[in-house]
Amino acid sequence: FIAEDIPLNIMFEDEDIIIINKVAGMVTHPAPGNNSGTLVNALLNHTNNNLSNFNKNNRPGIVHRLDKYTSGLIVIAKNNLAHLNLSNQFKDHSISRKYKAIVWGAPQNQIIEGYIQRHKINRKKMSLNQDQRGKFSKTIIKLKKNFGICSVVECILKTGRTHQVRLHMTSINSPIVGDNLYGKSKINKFGKNKESFNKFLILKNFDRQALHAYHLGFMHPVSNKYLEFKSEFPSDIKNLLDLLVKY
Repeated sequence: FIAEDIPLNIMFEDEDIIIINKVAGMVTHPAPGNNSGTLVNALLNHTNNNLSNFNKNNRPGIVHRLDKYTSGLIVIAKNNLAHLNLSNQFKDHSISRKYKAIVWGAPQNQIIEGYIQRHKINRKKMSLNQDQRGKFSKTIIKLKKNFGICSVVECILKTGRTHQVRLHMTSINSPIVGDNLYGKSKINKFGKNKESFNKFLILKNFDRQALHAYHLGFMHPVSNKYLEFKSEFPSDIKNLLDLLVKY
């Protein structure tokens, strides 16, 4: 891969790890048809190729990922020792991961569980089932602020599956605002109320999923000290919230 000089928002860095506050729109690692402009390209440049290269894989440094249009905190491994240790923490689900999202409707506080596998027809999508097909997933949902037509929720991840939060929120009819892959068919009912129609239009025009990985806590892979990081909503989601208050 090519190292590219792309600006990074670095929250913390030492010899073993880097904590990045990823911007929405950036892909985590190169994939077919998407070989440049990714977080990995930026990291190769920033660390002078000094990243973990586990199994000579095509994802140097990447222990976990965030979807392209999800913003927020991600931990990067600079060597294989750190990578292995962090991978095990992810496997044990001992890493504390919390997201904040703006979702349609006002879901109750609840725990969502189910099994996630690739969608049989649309391979870009995942699907949720209760028949134990795929990987077990669990998210705790807490309602933080209710705007009626939509709300701010905190999602505490107990597992970290592909598209987990997006799928879980759609499964309770509160898809994440701006999510074009999941829940599109479920949002029109929110536009039927005249009083909240302006809010509906504002939300409908938000052009990425309003999902932000705001909290990350784990044991440092070498020093074994507990580290915790927080990141507030980026400006696009803050602006969306300001508009919701205004209208």
